[in-house]
Amino acid sequence: MTEFSLQQVEAARRTIEGTAIATPLIPSPYLSGLAGQDVLLKLEMTQPIGAFKLRGAANAIFNLPETATGVTCCSTGNHGRGVAFAARARGLRAVICMSSLVPRVKVEGIEALGAEVRIVGDSQDEAQAESLRLVAEEGLVEISPFDDPFVIAGQGTIGLELIEQRPDLATVLVPLSGGGLAGGIAFAMKQANPKVRVIGISMDRGPAMYESIRAGRPVEVEEFPSLADSLGGGIGLQNRLSFPLCRDYLDAIVLVSEAEIYRGLQTAYYEDRIVCEGACVAGIAALQAGKLPPLGGATAMIITGRNLDMKLHADIMQGRDIRLGDMTLEGRPYDA
Repeated sequence: MTEFSLQQVEAARRTIEGTAIATPLIPSPYLSGLAGQDVLLKLEMTQPIGAFKLRGAANAIFNLPETATGVTCCSTGNHGRGVAFAARARGLRAVICMSSLVPRVKVEGIEALGAEVRIVGDSQDEAQAESLRLVAEEGLVEISPFDDPFVIAGQGTIGLELIEQRPDLATVLVPLSGGGLAGGIAFAMKQANPKVRVIGISMDRGPAMYESIRAGRPVEVEEFPSLADSLGGGIGLQNRLSFPLCRDYLDAIVLVSEAEIYRGLQTAYYEDRIVCEGACVAGIAALQAGKLPPLGGATAMIITGRNLDMKLHADIMQGRDIRLGDMTLEGRPYDA
């Protein structure tokens, strides 16, 4: 990968120090018992914006030239929040383009940081088109959610922390969407330990990176409402970095159903007292469903964010039915 290096990840760590925090890695006794070995949770939901996306967004924006006056991006929520936070720190205008599938709570969180939000269409591809229009017509700088070396390097700093926190990690389970997080972590960790396995996990309704790797090239996918809404969206047909990184450095990709994500959210709450987004529990869902290959030793799961609809979360904790577009997800009370 001539356009990406470990040195960029190490530089990103220095750049974002004081903006993004080094997050805790804590044991989960319940999941460890289920797996038969240590399972640890990397709490990225403790970042100042409530999600890991601050790392990449801050690194990209803090590396912009002094002549930059504004930034734009397309986002399913958390990247937009990171861009808004970092842009405000640099005194830049920020316009965040999002589809109608993004939960209102994430829109409000971005607006609270002083950014302008534009809701465009029913897919991330449509939101991306508006972001590119702003680049062409208004001179804003686009901050890609995943296909940008500075963004990927920022997300890769999680891998550096994991290596230091638990050098004996055998497996890392990473929620997978556009691939900036999974590709960055996998690349960074395998430079230090080529034997560590990194497994990407996505929902089974519209898993863009999974379908792209199967096809051997970036492809478009249909987008659906999901409990793991931040895993939605395409990877971009002109993807240069996150697609090859995920293709070359991920050891496997596992898909989980909406029902399995529902159950994973309950488990995170009732067993580890963690309130988090649906994307965060992808690893928990895969473990509970028996979909993972043998883990081979200590395993880390990335708990990516906490910017969620609390009413939806309360309904799931109570075991109520959930409506996702034209799909009704049958609820059930939690039982360990």
